[in-house]
Amino acid sequence: MGLSILFWIFFIIIAVQPYIRQRMLETARKRLIADIEKKRGSRVILLVHRQETMSLLGFPIFRFIDIEDSEEVIRAIRLTDPDVPIDLVLHTPGGLALASLQIAYAIKRHPGKVTVFVPHYAMSGGSLIALAADQIVMGEDAVLGPVDPQVGEYPAVSLLNVTKKKPIEKISDKTLIYADVAEKAMNQMKENLKLLVSRTCSRGKVDEIIATFSEGKWTHDYPITFAAAKEIGLCVSEGVPREIYDLMTLFPQPVRRRSSVEYLPESRGGGSEEKEG
Repeated sequence: MGLSILFWIFFIIIAVQPYIRQRMLETARKRLIADIEKKRGSRVILLVHRQETMSLLGFPIFRFIDIEDSEEVIRAIRLTDPDVPIDLVLHTPGGLALASLQIAYAIKRHPGKVTVFVPHYAMSGGSLIALAADQIVMGEDAVLGPVDPQVGEYPAVSLLNVTKKKPIEKISDKTLIYADVAEKAMNQMKENLKLLVSRTCSRGKVDEIIATFSEGKWTHDYPITFAAAKEIGLCVSEGVPREIYDLMTLFPQPVRRRSSVEYLPESRGGGSEEKEG
């Protein structure tokens, strides 16, 4: 066998290795999803994005909730019988308000119980989706985020504050237009939240939840912990199943660089090392 043939065999193996690895990951995910569905008697849907960037010709690429995601989630819900519970796993920095609202309303319309699992984080549009569920189950270190509208690069509530703090004759026409759009965005978000949070909050807490999540009390990336969500009045609980975390390990970020975190991937308990007598 000549060197040229060996070279091409080696090249083909290298070329198909990423495809084979991806197929193995997909198979493992499907198998674990099937196991969870059988155990819980539910339909399991995953909406997983990685906030980190991957390099493609030197340009960073970000994943977020888009229309394609809303189409796929709605399709999965429609394929689920009305009396079958839905378990939705969220891991996302957020995304398009339109796509997030479409998913949220599809969840709200489902007659069966909908449980949202947040193993790590579900910010912005992800939190909006979570608010439509019957129950939110968070990891002990997981966080949600505010859903206050953003107009361009600015928070809507901040634009409205400008018109309150400066005389109108000193505000540019562009800023006034932004403020007008911001007011509409704020009102629209509050109306949507009134229809969504009734399933996930304590009675008498609806107005407080709407205000906390939408009126700019915090910055848009502020982490709302389990304790804070509970205090606000959301129907949240701890205890994300181990299988959900196992699923997350099957979504590795395809960044071709050495990880900055290293550890032995196994449980470690006290007394694992033998002491010298």
